[in-house]
Amino acid sequence: MWIKNFFIGLSQNQMLNKAAKRYGFKLGAQSVVAGTNVEEMVESVKQLNAQGISATIDNLGEFVFEKDEAIEAKKHILSVIESINQNNIDAHISLKPTQLGLDIDFGFCLQNLREIVSKAHEYNIFINFDMEDYDHLQPSFDLIDELAQTYDNIGTVIQAYFFRAINDIKQYKHFRLRIVKGAYKESPEVAYQDKKEIDENFLRLIEYHLLNGKFTSIATHDHHIINHVKKFVEENQIPREKFEFQMLYGFRKDMQLDLAKEGYNFCTYVPFGTDWYGYFMRRLAERPQNLNLFFKQVFNKKTNTMIGIGLGAFLLGRLSKRNK
Repeated sequence: MWIKNFFIGLSQNQMLNKAAKRYGFKLGAQSVVAGTNVEEMVESVKQLNAQGISATIDNLGEFVFEKDEAIEAKKHILSVIESINQNNIDAHISLKPTQLGLDIDFGFCLQNLREIVSKAHEYNIFINFDMEDYDHLQPSFDLIDELAQTYDNIGTVIQAYFFRAINDIKQYKHFRLRIVKGAYKESPEVAYQDKKEIDENFLRLIEYHLLNGKFTSIATHDHHIINHVKKFVEENQIPREKFEFQMLYGFRKDMQLDLAKEGYNFCTYVPFGTDWYGYFMRRLAERPQNLNLFFKQVFNKKTNTMIGIGLGAFLLGRLSKRNK
């Protein structure tokens, strides 16, 4: 648990976030972020599409507390929607309500989201609402409820560590849903703290939505979970067009390709932009094994290798001591 708290704490450090914007790609962020601009992102998605993999695109953004920042984020996302349409790439949008002004004003955020969803609807592009921490959970569902009265091209995320997740998935089973374990530090009053309990609930939610839901995106790098799902869908004769596997851009590339080659729908979560820091720290908090994958794929120069080995040894050493 300490290592998760460590990375979540880092993700919320605005000073480090600003530094990462300046130096990120010198630190190797290009291995986990598909470019700094729309053009670079489109090329990355085209490469994925050529391998039979679709994409969900996240125009990264953190710590939005001013209206002009939210409006700028909206403009960027609208430009991504236009680029998806113009380039005819197999992709949809993932966004965070806080990036569009949820921490500023609910109505202001709703209007920004309405513009985005409306434009995407014109082009038959799906919009996925990423879920954040518990304080933003119900307001995000409220936004979805408002928009769902008019639009049918929206879906969201169910986080398995929340006690309420089973009720949420039943309420929103008619939506396309991405199911994840969860990547924020949450109180034991609202969320499971034990990995085993989270994993069990994760599988429970996946199985429920596969049997009862519209479309299921299974977001995991865990091959044990993936193998379980493969067996479950075969035993229950669930057609492959009703679900997909999802992983993060830059992680477990061989497994992503293998799943696509096996004929499973596969979608890569593709973040882009300079505001990558908070996103990446939460990925490490969500699954510390990602740290090892990151070092293998990023620290390939001599100097960076020494830094990576040192930091990795420190963190893995701490983790080993905690597990004894």
